[in-house]
Amino acid sequence: MAPRPYWRGYLKLSLVTCSVTLAPATTDSAKVRFHTLNRKTGERIYTRYVDAVSGKVVPDKDQVKGYERGEDDYVQLEDDDLDAVQLESTRTIDIDEFVDADTIEWVYYDSPYFVVPADAVGEEAFTVIREAMAQSDVVGISRLVLGNRERAVMLQPWENGIILWTLRFGDEVREEDEYFKAVDDGKPDPKLLKMVEQIIDDRTVPWSDSMVNDPVQDRLMDIIKAKKPAKSKRKPKAVTDQEEEPASNVIDLMSALKKSLADKPKSGKKSG
Repeated sequence: MAPRPYWRGYLKLSLVTCSVTLAPATTDSAKVRFHTLNRKTGERIYTRYVDAVSGKVVPDKDQVKGYERGEDDYVQLEDDDLDAVQLESTRTIDIDEFVDADTIEWVYYDSPYFVVPADAVGEEAFTVIREAMAQSDVVGISRLVLGNRERAVMLQPWENGIILWTLRFGDEVREEDEYFKAVDDGKPDPKLLKMVEQIIDDRTVPWSDSMVNDPVQDRLMDIIKAKKPAKSKRKPKAVTDQEEEPASNVIDLMSALKKSLADKPKSGKKSG
């Protein structure tokens, strides 16, 4: 059973819009997670924010984000300041640029998400956008707010759906020349090269996800199972289901495409 959508909104290309959902393509739910306990009582220890000078606990209402300009010199930023620089719409993936699929270096790829139609009404528009990108061998570039942070994102056709990759910003990617410039770029000894190529050939096998199993995780689980389980002293919290209802999105796809082509941007054409 697929998990609940992480995000619900719209995929937009010019005048063509369809309702979509996002779900993380990866999960760490199976990882062993630890809490910090009081060894004497067995109770959990909670982290609290305390004032660095007084040592007193600071209530949530008095906590504010700050940017350090210098030593002990901070600028306070309120929620309104942060909201002012966010995207106007946090519920629309508006694709306004495309690039060749093989031109984005993998080091910019951050987190992947599955994008699928949210309802049958928008499935035709979704399919047309996906197939057009696949046949043109391009990926779409857009921006999106996820987890209260604006991200550059890439949309890549993937089987019957689309993979959305959040992309690292340019200042988050280090320049490789700083590290590789000291490596000798001369050609290796042909005999040594041939021997290593033979070793590689002997060890080349088909890919399998068993190659990325986590043996440490397995050993930790064995230790945990062998220990006496602690009795839970807390009642489970009630889970409320307040899933947002998607807005209706009935469109005339052919009409929207014709209008989009008539109103195509003057710039951005490939030189050729």
